Amino acid sequence: MRRKMQILEIQNILQQNSKDLTKEFKRIFHGRGGLYDGFKHLTVDSIDTVLSVALYFCEENEDELLEMLQKFVKTTNHKTLIVQRRYLKGSPSEILVGELPDEVIAYENGMKFKLNLLSNKNNGYFPDMKNGRTFIKENAKDKNVLNLFSYTCAFSISAKMGGAKSISNIDMSKGALSTGRKNHYLNELDTKGISFAPYNILKSFSRIKKKGPYGLIIIDPPTFQKGSFEATKDYRKLIMKLPQIASEDCVLLACLNSPDLDEDFIKNLITELAPSFKFSHRLTNVAEFASEDETRSLKNLVFKRDLSS
Repeated sequence: MRRKMQILEIQNILQQNSKDLTKEFKRIFHGRGGLYDGFKHLTVDSIDTVLSVALYFCEENEDELLEMLQKFVKTTNHKTLIVQRRYLKGSPSEILVGELPDEVIAYENGMKFKLNLLSNKNNGYFPDMKNGRTFIKENAKDKNVLNLFSYTCAFSISAKMGGAKSISNIDMSKGALSTGRKNHYLNELDTKGISFAPYNILKSFSRIKKKGPYGLIIIDPPTFQKGSFEATKDYRKLIMKLPQIASEDCVLLACLNSPDLDEDFIKNLITELAPSFKFSHRLTNVAEFASEDETRSLKNLVFKRDLSS
């Protein structure tokens, strides 16, 4: 009985958060933040006409939950309900209501990003980084931008729309970079002056340095990616190279999404290895991604280089 009541409460939250929806991407339920007892495994996103559900581990009430969501979607303007079970091998997705459009697009502040909701894990877009993209758009004008761990190049689109002089997108995944290039075309952006380099970042600083110095640098790595990057030991390798590739007035956006590391982890590395960069502020996280412990949630830290001291 208690579980049924909880599911009804979730339904009420979904209804409340679904008022006045537009084509813009919106997370309408963020259980991952730990604010809803018993539903840390659940997220629900509104993506234009698609309602996208992710389940991060199996609960005994899964059938009841999905039954509620199937009923709920029919009360909205969504035409499709898709669920991804990320706790299963390969993170399979299943369409429960309707069918997927030929092209699924996330709309954000005048930008468009192509999604793959049938991928085995990530769909090509990280919505919790919205405020970071806004910051880049507001600070990119006339700058050479370095976008490390660029994935599908959402920061690049922000920088280009913000008037960046040049942009270097670096990521090991050729597939992600290919999608990134398509995202620029989707937004009708000229890719002249924009590069898409499939480098191993930790082994390619000589090539990265050639296009410097950079006036705006973004470091947005995975917390852990086997054989590629591990924040606890590899983040310092990036920080120690910053003075070699940064302009005298460079702005740095250093990102970290590990719940096991707080912002002092990055601040201490900067103080030790790149002291000319001074901490400015931490960007506010998107409200719909609220967490029970904001100190451990997504960290977007802004530093500004100052050689006068």
